[in-house]
Amino acid sequence: MGLTGSHIVGAGLWMLGALVSFIAMAVGGRELAADLPVIQYMFIRSLIGLIIVALVCWRSGVGQLRLRYPGIHFCRNLFHFGAQYGWFFAVSVIPLAEVFAIEFTTPIWTAMIATFALGERLTRTRITTILLGFTGILIILRPGLEAIDPVAFIVLAAAVGFSTTHVFTKKLSRDQSSLNILFYMVGMQAVFGLVPALMVWQTPPLASWPWLITIGIAAFTAHYCIAQAMKLADATVVAPMDFMRLPLVALVGFLLYNEQVDLALFLGAGLILTGNLMNIRKEHRRTA
Repeated sequence: MGLTGSHIVGAGLWMLGALVSFIAMAVGGRELAADLPVIQYMFIRSLIGLIIVALVCWRSGVGQLRLRYPGIHFCRNLFHFGAQYGWFFAVSVIPLAEVFAIEFTTPIWTAMIATFALGERLTRTRITTILLGFTGILIILRPGLEAIDPVAFIVLAAAVGFSTTHVFTKKLSRDQSSLNILFYMVGMQAVFGLVPALMVWQTPPLASWPWLITIGIAAFTAHYCIAQAMKLADATVVAPMDFMRLPLVALVGFLLYNEQVDLALFLGAGLILTGNLMNIRKEHRRTA
């Protein structure tokens, strides 16, 4: 892709939208946890997302919603549903920056799972990425030096779930549009969450609705903004912008919740992000 200054600025603006969306979801999840069960606001979020995606598809053509791979969609969304539950639970319990730092291991798990599920080669660069990722996690969790919060392992499990989702997405994206994947994501997850949400249903207080609408919209805009950024610039340009999520969410956590972040978290996250960047640059050179 021939990059110009306007392309980079445009990609940067779209990624800013994605960063704001991710942080809005985290803050929304934290605020809603005081009034509603996680499964209930996940269900409402899926309904809001379904309305948004359905309206977009109605304008752009409903023909793209043809369901061709129901089994892959089902497995993808089951893993994503479980990962999202773990992520929303975690943001209500531990510091936001810690959640985002551990979540950055998702590309590492994706590389490992893709090796077995898609037959992708485990190159030297990918092995280095995996080792740096595990080292970063050890620095963040510091086993043996202090008590590890069990919720950190829930975030790790969520990262594995997200990575499995990415592998299924790669299979679907070969001949399915992004809107097709998003439509069945929110649709199936609304079905998954219906009965569990009804079992613990509480009438949402009026103050919760702005946050419910926020996480419903942000879930769509985060994916849409990243897709638009990728159209304007290569992954090697876009991905480093995404890593700005960590310092931004650390600042938000400090300002809103007085959350303190230590040097070990940034050091561990730095190793994880370094490994991810190495892998992205290597893949870019290989495909170029």
